[in-house]
Amino acid sequence: MSVKEPSKHKSNQPRTIAITGGKGGVGKTSVALNLALTLARQNKRVLLLDGDTDLANVSIMVGLYPQKTLANVMAGECRLEDTLLEAEYGLHIVPGASGVQECMDMSPDDSLRILRALSQLESRYDYVITDTAAGLQASGLHMIAAAELACIVVTPDPASLTDAFSLMKVMKRRGYKRVPSILVNMAQGASQARSVFQRLDAAAQRHLGEGFHYLGGIWRDETLRQSVLNQHPVALLPVGDPSCRQFHTLADMLDVRLSQLPRRKAGIAAYWHSVSRKQGNVQPQKRAPKPLSVRERCMNAISELESILAQSPDNGLLRYEAFTRLFALLGGTVDSDTVEIIQTGLGAMRWESLSGERKAHLAEHLRHLADEIHPVRPVDVQAPVHETMVSEPVYDRISFGEQDQLLQALKAQPADISLDQLLKSLAGDRGSGHG
Repeated sequence: MSVKEPSKHKSNQPRTIAITGGKGGVGKTSVALNLALTLARQNKRVLLLDGDTDLANVSIMVGLYPQKTLANVMAGECRLEDTLLEAEYGLHIVPGASGVQECMDMSPDDSLRILRALSQLESRYDYVITDTAAGLQASGLHMIAAAELACIVVTPDPASLTDAFSLMKVMKRRGYKRVPSILVNMAQGASQARSVFQRLDAAAQRHLGEGFHYLGGIWRDETLRQSVLNQHPVALLPVGDPSCRQFHTLADMLDVRLSQLPRRKAGIAAYWHSVSRKQGNVQPQKRAPKPLSVRERCMNAISELESILAQSPDNGLLRYEAFTRLFALLGGTVDSDTVEIIQTGLGAMRWESLSGERKAHLAEHLRHLADEIHPVRPVDVQAPVHETMVSEPVYDRISFGEQDQLLQALKAQPADISLDQLLKSLAGDRGSGHG
């Protein structure tokens, strides 16, 4: 399919937006595509970079199947312009854009050739939207950092919020300074979308010292779900359709947010060139690195561990070794602080996700562990409480009545009566007295 080259326009850099998410399945690709189509429908020049690691997710959703990707450009088999796909309203798509990460492993000349071509390409557009890889992969983190606005897509699913928070925590630790926007997808309505955002924002302010910006919500409906299956995005429906109108509202909210941000002096390609230089493809003047503090070194190590474990969530042996060594480190000097750290860590675990059988097994193990730490002598719960507290017999007032009545009954008995007869007589008197 031939691609019509967009006309040249003013030399200002395009507005760059990264549509991202802490996990897969939140609908970020659908959001990125429908938003890009909506902006193109409003006569904006839009370039959509398919940066997801799964090849050509974006293009397949509009029924296009790429013949060439960025990998072919890197191999010298074609130009970057040859990879462009054109969708409705003149939207241009670059499939396989996640391959730009591989520029870091190329020679300085080859890397510069591709990044220069990307810089020339993006300068032709008003908006460059990147559909990033989900999660904590290095390419996805760089794509977020390269854009002037990060839009994190979440859903009401608690796991989505947890993963989005983890994503932002890693970004902050890597020096990310900007305030991301939150888009709540698959919401039941405006009140639920706002409530989901408020929960995430409160957690961020409490633990990261900075909150988020609320970009809006996209409601869950059958039309949107069917559009993915039919390879016909809702942005192509009449503007009056509720599903389509949502993305026009989103585009308006995006423009409002971008108007509050200063324009970047450099685009996405310039960012990647900077990363390439830092990794040694182009040697800059070296400065003595500032020594890291103990806290910074510790936080960097934790961030690296989070990234590694996120890339291999099914590797149980790796997690076993990592956490065993971590707890062995904590147990080296057991004090009140260590106990509080372990208690807090156990409280933060998501036990509700365990099955009933696994909960029971874990609870039994923790009981044995607790008994080893502080054994408690079992108490017979069936024994009457007074038996464990009274050490000698007491007078039974219920069976024999008041003591002065008992004395009168004893005086009335003959002197030669046996003890057995005496007790029976007393019991009989007691029973007859209350009959």
